[in-house]
Amino acid sequence: MTINLTKGERIDLSKEAPGLTNAWVGLGWDINTTDTGSAFDLDTSVFMLGANGKIPADKYFVYYNNLTSLDGGVEHLGDNRTGVGEGDDETIEVNLNKIDPVVEELIFVVTIHEAQARRQNFGQIRNGFIRIADAKTEKEITRYELDEDFSTEAAIEFGRLYRKDGAWRFQAVGQGYNAGLDAFVEKYYQPPQ
Repeated sequence: MTINLTKGERIDLSKEAPGLTNAWVGLGWDINTTDTGSAFDLDTSVFMLGANGKIPADKYFVYYNNLTSLDGGVEHLGDNRTGVGEGDDETIEVNLNKIDPVVEELIFVVTIHEAQARRQNFGQIRNGFIRIADAKTEKEITRYELDEDFSTEAAIEFGRLYRKDGAWRFQAVGQGYNAGLDAFVEKYYQPPQ
């Protein structure tokens, strides 16, 4: 049975899905009919963070131009440029056993490509969700459906998967930002020393 989360709620995956090693993180959305004159292109990104809240190396930022993390623990299965169709629009495969111990948290972000130039925002998006399923059984474990109106935001932090006391947990975040992907890169990137 799926556990439906509301904004801010958390679950312990080791308790709700004992033995989970491979997970699918699916993100989906539908586009409202708008008059912006441009197609929507939403992009899912994953920032794999260390204890300092930064990515430990460039390859721990997984997105449409880097589909697999350095440790092979996170793989983006491709960029959906339309959001058309039922179910997941973009899927991230997470192998919890492969994730480098230096990584303590995975942040799942969705941004609108060229939102400002195209005059687009998440107020024009509906039915947004993030869900986690067992990749082996395809059984959905948890789901968080966005129900806020993000009328000016061009990016949303959907959720975070993090380690606590040796177990993986998931938190529904649902935080909107009036910024693009570059603002997240600036926030989480740590220049080489």
